[in-house]
Amino acid sequence: MSDVKDTSTAAPARGTDLPAQSPPVDPAETVLASEKAGGRLSWWHGEGGEGARRNLALIGVLVVLVIIGAATRSDLYSRPDWVWDNVLSILKLASVVGVVTVGMTFVMIGGGIDLSVGAIVALAGVWCTTVATQSYGAGGMIFSALTVGMAVGLVNGLLISYGRLVPFIATLAMLVAARGLAAEISDKQTQVSDNGFINGLASNNVLGIPLLVYILAAVVAAGWVLLNRTTFGRRTVAVGGNPEAARLAGIDVKRHTLLLYALSGLCCGIAAVMLTAQANSAQAAMANLYELDAIAAAIIGGTLLSGGRGTITGSLLGVIIFATITNLFAINGLTTEAQNMVKGGIIVAAVLIQQVQFRSLTQFLGRNRLTRTT
Repeated sequence: MSDVKDTSTAAPARGTDLPAQSPPVDPAETVLASEKAGGRLSWWHGEGGEGARRNLALIGVLVVLVIIGAATRSDLYSRPDWVWDNVLSILKLASVVGVVTVGMTFVMIGGGIDLSVGAIVALAGVWCTTVATQSYGAGGMIFSALTVGMAVGLVNGLLISYGRLVPFIATLAMLVAARGLAAEISDKQTQVSDNGFINGLASNNVLGIPLLVYILAAVVAAGWVLLNRTTFGRRTVAVGGNPEAARLAGIDVKRHTLLLYALSGLCCGIAAVMLTAQANSAQAAMANLYELDAIAAAIIGGTLLSGGRGTITGSLLGVIIFATITNLFAINGLTTEAQNMVKGGIIVAAVLIQQVQFRSLTQFLGRNRLTRTT
């Protein structure tokens, strides 16, 4: 029997080979390949160095503000003891809003927005300073504030993720409801905190630094680790960048959104304890417009309103910049109205810069993709 070769599965002749289609090129791989090839791109000029460049620019803004302060009030800045005390005052001023901004940054990176953070701080502060709550001591007050903050955040998350409400509408409704509930609980009166431990958080220092600054540092450090070194942080960026792609990748987008708003509520509970310690009291009108300060600081720090990008470090620098501006206006005796106009201009400028950078980066990556495919 002669050997018969089966040619049904044999490879076609070289001349009849169909041209292979090139797979889609990932822009990130394009940049990486260019860097490895020794091209003109480097980490600093590429997408990876964008956060570092932005943070360096924010530090430059802080330096400019200090120079303006030294030029306008040289009599104060010539005294080293006053300069150190002023730095601590700025950090203390930024501490409460800074904690709220950490939670807001996570929500915004995840593609949401939370307009109710100021009202949550007020509700948690009022709740933890009721006579019944104060009878349980400092532990009861702190537990109450954190629980109320997380509970309200969970309600926001449920309405947005499972109720499919637009974040703007859901949190705006919560802003009104939480303020109303705080006014109802306090009977529109200021509730005084009689707990020495809580009040001491704002007045006591460790190594010459206020305790509130340590609390801010701890929250910022925890937020940085959570965003940059955990699966939760990577999922937050994925959900904010493309929710549908995140869902197809196996991420429970609804549950993750719920957790983001719960995290924001937790930060509001911490801020409520800190603000109560500063004022030794709480009322329904406390933390007014904190939501705008937190959103503005996050935007200044590079967090996109559309989600998918942001850093905790940048948000912290944004908070410190606004606190420095407030301090600069105060020492020069300028009005709050002028201060708000300057802040508004900074916010508009930051958003415009973000748009220009995003559009330029998209065009740049597109050109590199076309170059490599051709």
